Amino acid sequence: MIEDPVGVAGLVAREVRRSTRDGVPTRVAVARRTYGTDRGDLWQALTDPERIPRWFLPVTGDLSVGGRYQTEGNAGGVVERCAEPESFAVTWEFGEMVSWLTVSLTPAAAGTVLELVHEAPVDPATWEQFGPGAVGVGWDLALMALGLHLAADGAPVDPAAGLAFPTTPPGRAFVEAAATGWAEAAVADGDPAETARAAGRATTAFYTGDPHEA
Repeated sequence: MIEDPVGVAGLVAREVRRSTRDGVPTRVAVARRTYGTDRGDLWQALTDPERIPRWFLPVTGDLSVGGRYQTEGNAGGVVERCAEPESFAVTWEFGEMVSWLTVSLTPAAAGTVLELVHEAPVDPATWEQFGPGAVGVGWDLALMALGLHLAADGAPVDPAAGLAFPTTPPGRAFVEAAATGWAEAAVADGDPAETARAAGRATTAFYTGDPHEA
């Protein structure tokens, strides 16, 4: 799918923060990437239910504020806020797990900066095992697919190729680079370096299916 997987993974700037929501400690994963298109085009790619499946997953439901949506085989939730073409916020609900997703678009000289902020209450044991890469690498893969979609003038990304990508040699290189990036972001936020980097290796093994990476 991509010729330089490590370089593409490097297009994302990653940040990890600590926060609280309703008195409950949360961890926040922040991903930023610049796309070479205008904000209107990027907004449509992110919010048009006819276009979203070309790079992400089919989505059903009501995408207006207060409406409930569902992505195919993945999370659903409620649209909490929408300020076209600047930002939107939704809950991200998978089973009994509820987290919060905010996407913001900012014009830049090179196109448009997309900032994705995913906040979630995290079980300490799960965080120690996988760190922010558990959710972060999934978003990295989505942001990569979005980039391919935009670079192809809106053509769809092959979903079968997308699913298989992490198990291919370029995909493993991409996932490893992304997981390492999230591990270093966790270290920058204060996590012990040895623990964070081990979690990055476990995340790589999880996404690639390669136990030797753990």
